[in-house]
Amino acid sequence: MITHLNGKLVEKNPSYLIIEAGGVGYFVNISLQTYSQLGNEENCKIFTYLSVKEDSHTLYGFAESQERELFKQLISVSGVGTNTARMMLSSMTSSELVSSIASSNITSITSIKGIGAKTAQRIVLDLKDKILKAGNNTDNNSAMMNNTIKNEALSALVVLGFDKKMAEKVINQITHAEPQITDVQELIKKSLKSF
Repeated sequence: MITHLNGKLVEKNPSYLIIEAGGVGYFVNISLQTYSQLGNEENCKIFTYLSVKEDSHTLYGFAESQERELFKQLISVSGVGTNTARMMLSSMTSSELVSSIASSNITSITSIKGIGAKTAQRIVLDLKDKILKAGNNTDNNSAMMNNTIKNEALSALVVLGFDKKMAEKVINQITHAEPQITDVQELIKKSLKSF
């Protein structure tokens, strides 16, 4: 499974990118949301999902890992394929879509091209509990991301031989003092300096 690509942005279109990584050009299908978030820098990092079918292997790309997770949740719903999920993420931002699902707003979901009332109801039925359970509503999006970063940093520090409770305390102090930290490596480096 290809989890992300980090390379030269060769071509950028509203529906796809071509990224050269390791001498190979990858054709990556994207949503309008990802298109608008990506700058025009020569190098870029994109999170990916590889869809494998009998007759094709298709790569989908996302500017943020949260968008990829939402995409994976959407395609887990019966009747929602990869193209439908991409259309949904092109029509609404991740937070708008999550908010619509969490509040059972069928009307806003059916406003997306190709989504009928039955499909919208199935999406809400299948995903509402998962989204609420994960704390994946609009207010907790950044909190969820911070928890992932904290957990990864904590695991790394424990592997390096630090006491779990002490490491957790240091990580919490740093993230409380500097909530803008979104990089695991930066958090680990700052934690190591605090011991």
